[in-house]
Amino acid sequence: MSETPEIITLTMMRESFYSAVVSDVLDSAGFRNQCIATSLPPMTGVLKLVGRCKTTQWEEVDSEDSRPYELELKAIDECRADDIFIAAANGSMKSGIWGELLSTASRNAGCVGAIIDGAVRDIAPMREMGFGVFAAGACPYDSLHRQRVTAVDVPIVIGGVTFNPGDLVIADDDGIVVVPQKVESKVVRAAWEKVHAENEVRDSIREGMSASAAFEKYGVL
Repeated sequence: MSETPEIITLTMMRESFYSAVVSDVLDSAGFRNQCIATSLPPMTGVLKLVGRCKTTQWEEVDSEDSRPYELELKAIDECRADDIFIAAANGSMKSGIWGELLSTASRNAGCVGAIIDGAVRDIAPMREMGFGVFAAGACPYDSLHRQRVTAVDVPIVIGGVTFNPGDLVIADDDGIVVVPQKVESKVVRAAWEKVHAENEVRDSIREGMSASAAFEKYGVL
């Protein structure tokens, strides 16, 4: 197996990591509840996101919002390189809380994608611009006077999993996994080693080795 690099960058993770292998490593480290238990599939043709959580909490409203978009725009303006915008909206389909303009503005600020526990809109333009968005569904309604951000950069919960600001998150078409910062270094190194071990196992099986023999030799499946 290839030697593990001293520093494993986000770019390297984007090339090599996938949600299942990171989930396996978290399981082994005793963190067995880091995959969200709700379906937020890729909506714009981008099938993988790896970055750091920029968290927002949302609520539904039934009256006129006197300060529309205030915290939402604050969160967008504060995005940094490699952030992933995370919206905890309790799966609401009341409005499309994310769309083309927010994708453009957040990308200009360095954001690499968005994970929305709720509805989005402008899917075709976002697909055309190649901005990765994972979401619960779509709704053409504007969020104005329907939904709003109540807090930015706070711990949020989606599908039973806590997302803290700055946590590492990996999203692909298998699901979404969050790596707590306190174990990130250990998990990232172990995931790198497991990915490359699995590559060796795959090659051996393709060359004719049985699954049982491969597991006995490599201890990876």
